[in-house]
Amino acid sequence: MATALVEKGYGAVTIADIARHARVSKRTFYEHFADKQECFLAVYAAASDRLLRLVDEAAQPDLDWVEQVRAAVHAYLAALQTEPALTRTVLLEIQSAGPEALRLRRRGQQRFAALLLERVEEGARTVPGARPISPAMATAVIGGLNELVMEAVEDGRADRLTDLDAVATEFVRAVLVASEE
Repeated sequence: MATALVEKGYGAVTIADIARHARVSKRTFYEHFADKQECFLAVYAAASDRLLRLVDEAAQPDLDWVEQVRAAVHAYLAALQTEPALTRTVLLEIQSAGPEALRLRRRGQQRFAALLLERVEEGARTVPGARPISPAMATAVIGGLNELVMEAVEDGRADRLTDLDAVATEFVRAVLVASEE
């Protein structure tokens, strides 16, 4: 499915395309998926799970809290950058793949926000100047990062997402660390 998406885009992909790239029969495809949308959602869910795991692993608790933020942001951007064509296709196509796709995207964003909340709560206990944030603020942070990525992808910079490391880290830190006035 990933290769077929890159090749044709979600709207034009057929079951025959997916089966051809997977080197299976259409019958085998239907043994695993009801239709192309179910297959697409499985690809998106697997990619989201992988990203969440990579981000979580990168933000090692033994790192300085600010370094955890930097490492998590970098892991996210670097993972997306490794397959720029797929990243572009999946991020853009999820918007037009129907209501179930949008619900899946929303759940993924909520999982990233929950991870952020968890790490911020840990940091707020140990880092001077760090402050807890609300679930709504965590969602806003994840949304802001997502918008930075989407803009880069739409501008044809999916192969250079790590160029956003500094601005994305600065953004997250600005939200998470109280300013000294």
